[in-house]
Amino acid sequence: MNEEIVKEETVPGKHLILIHGDITSEKVDAIVNAANSYLKHGGGVAGAIVRKGGNIIQVESDKIGYLDAGKAAMTTAGDLPARFVIHAVGPRWGEGEEERKLKDAVLNSLRLAEENQLQSISLPAISSGIFGFPKDRCAEIILASVREYMRNNREGSLKRVHICLFDEPTLRIFREKF
Repeated sequence: MNEEIVKEETVPGKHLILIHGDITSEKVDAIVNAANSYLKHGGGVAGAIVRKGGNIIQVESDKIGYLDAGKAAMTTAGDLPARFVIHAVGPRWGEGEEERKLKDAVLNSLRLAEENQLQSISLPAISSGIFGFPKDRCAEIILASVREYMRNNREGSLKRVHICLFDEPTLRIFREKF
């Protein structure tokens, strides 16, 4: 069961919530997949999403094809409790302009949710796993990007943004940065 750790009302009626749990169990309009550019969902968060949601997610991703780091695209969510999966391509540490690309991946995910009139979304710690992005900077960038987006889009459809983290070390860092 996913547990709410910290919650803040970023602007009136808009909440940023830190969740300890499994993003594939989130009951939100969309979950964000920390994707690679080829949208091949073999391991990590991406692999878990396809295993639980079904191969339809990979089939739809294959139709999208390639995305540059910082971009996002949406598919259905198959058998997941969420309605959609937003595939956000985060940067690999060391490729250059990593901080900008991570911010772009977060902002493009939020924009895509609002373009589709979604009210709730859940993001993982994009790029902080096998892509090697330092967890402390990842937390700072993701939290700041979400807060900035919510302040700048007060009238938008998004009401709840979850940051859903599975492992204790990452959760601890995000809680400190929250």
